This record gives sequence, structure tokens and C-alpha cells, in this order.
Amino acid sequence: MKVTETEIKGCYIIESAVFKDERGLFYELYHQEKPINTMGLNIQFVQDNHSVSKKGVLRGLHFQKGEFAQAKLVRVVTGSVLDVVVNIRPESSTFGQHIKVQLTGENNKSIFIPKGMAHGFLSLEDDTVFVYKCDNYYNTKDEGGVAYNDPDLGIDWEFPEEKIFLAIKDKEFPRLKNLML
Repeated sequence: MKVTETEIKGCYIIESAVFKDERGLFYELYHQEKPINTMGLNIQFVQDNHSVSKKGVLRGLHFQKGEFAQAKLVRVVTGSVLDVVVNIRPESSTFGQHIKVQLTGENNKSIFIPKGMAHGFLSLEDDTVFVYKCDNYYNTKDEGGVAYNDPDLGIDWEFPEEKIFLAIKDKEFPRLKNLML
């Protein structure tokens, strides 16, 4: 397992060692002790989520706040996404910065996203299966979001904007500078 910290402190790209033979392949997605050893984390995941999206569906940029803030471990099972993480921790030196990573069912990459991040992904293929573990339970009252097209963030989604499908609530998210954090 290769673990690389991104420009955003606490956010890691994880590349699993893949073992292939004539039967197919195997890799370890998650091991409770390995994140502790390699990243100095003590994470206890409590919820797994699964979504299936058509090409052009953008989910995000979402976050949970307060006592329901969540760290996540995200990956793609089949298909591909452009995954984006935005640092929304006001005290951080990288506040407002983002990273982009292409996750696919083929590249076996995952991202560990610490608390204090807004997260979203754009499905690049039909029937893309996206799964993630959370270290806290979802709570509607503590849900928030940032506009995916906030000009201050400068995220290039590398996809025609007129072909992006958004949920109604995602269309109404404020710009980062207007968030009450």
C-alpha cells in the first residue's frame, strides 16, 4: 500500500497493492491498523455509503459540520470520477485550496479525506459505482455545501458545464466566502 499526503494536510491518496493472476485480482481496500501505522490516524469507520451515477452527475461539494463532521475513505468500484476535495478549515494555511484526483475502477486509488473538507465528485462514465466509509453518522441538520462552480475556488471540472447534472440542493450551495463555518 502506497500512501501519499496531498498539498492539503491530512488528506491522503492511497494506492493499494494489487495481486493479479489467472483467476482475477485481489487487493486490500482497508485495514484498521494500516492507517494508524502509515498516517498516524486512529479512525473508526461507522457507516458505508454506495452511489451509482450516470455520466455528468456531479455530487457535491458536501460536508458535515459540528459534532457530525466526517472523515471519509472514498473509492470507485467501476467507472470513473473526477474527485475534488476543498479545505474549508478557516485556521488552515491551505484554506480554500483544492485537490483533484481521477479515481477509477482500474487504478485502485482511494482518498482519505479528513474532517473539515468539502468533497464532491463528477461521474465520467455511466453506471459509475462510488463507495465511501465515514467515521461519523450522517445528520441532515449538520449538512452543508459549497458551490461547485465558486469562482474563488477555481475548480476546473474538465467537463462541459452545460452537461453537468446537479441535485436541486447542490445548485443552491453558497460560495465559500459566504459560508457560516
